[in-house]
Amino acid sequence: MKIVFMGTPDFAIPALDLLVARGENIVGVVTMPDRPKGRGRKLKAPPAKETAERKGITVFQPGKIRDDFFISKLRGLNPDVIVVVAFGRILPEEILKIPRLGCINLHASLLPGYRGAAPINWVIINGESMTGVTTMLMDEGLDTGDILLQKEVEIEEGDTAENLHDKLAKTGAKLLLETLYRLKEGKITPIPQDHSKATMSPMLKKEDGLIDWEKGAKEISNLIRALTPWPGAFTHLQGKILKILQGIAMEGDSKDIVPGTIIEIDEKGITISTGNGFLLIKEIQLQGHKKMEVADFLRGHKHKINVETPLR
Repeated sequence: MKIVFMGTPDFAIPALDLLVARGENIVGVVTMPDRPKGRGRKLKAPPAKETAERKGITVFQPGKIRDDFFISKLRGLNPDVIVVVAFGRILPEEILKIPRLGCINLHASLLPGYRGAAPINWVIINGESMTGVTTMLMDEGLDTGDILLQKEVEIEEGDTAENLHDKLAKTGAKLLLETLYRLKEGKITPIPQDHSKATMSPMLKKEDGLIDWEKGAKEISNLIRALTPWPGAFTHLQGKILKILQGIAMEGDSKDIVPGTIIEIDEKGITISTGNGFLLIKEIQLQGHKKMEVADFLRGHKHKINVETPLR
């Protein structure tokens, strides 16, 4: 079975690695163009390109997914199936019609819940205890195609977006391989999604990380976990951005304390009042400084932070 693999970021790599390791015939990898990165703004290849080149697989990087020349090249590969894992673009009908077995997408949620660009972040923000991965037969909509297979993944109490991303990528790689095997054998039946149950997970922006201390400690803790490592949950301390990288929600009566007030500082961390309960901050990064444990921060910056100092 000839496979074209379409993917771009790190989430796509476990699936690509597994397909290659199992000897699948990948005739090409399609990924996004190189982008400028870092302070020097030098062009950097996406992870899928780097992986494909190491494995000797032909790489395609179309500037526009609807480019006629690219589509003709893709058609010339004569793939049996196109596999899509976090590619970054919705495929047009001209591409969807190319493979005889269709285009198969691996999505990082249990569809129809959490369609869109940031399902891993939003399941944590919303306090979900379970998520998963879905393979689906693609159509022209945004994650609206018929479901092929699904696998649940538990969201553990300490999971951040970073480690949940890694768990889902590995689980998804195995589910994708199983999907391809069953598809090849004709032992899979697509199931239409119940669109009335659909929820969305829109792309996050940096400003989404601003902490609203009027919210409860658990909600704020979820936000911190969901936005680690990017874009990061933050507040302001004396006019500077203070990123909070780890915070533990604690129960308690905070109704008579202004939310965002520092009420205790010790070796365990910095305790902040919220709209409901308290948040114990364990790891932070002050603007212009590296990230560090609170104990280390206080040794060099204790003069900048005191009990009753307000965070905004």
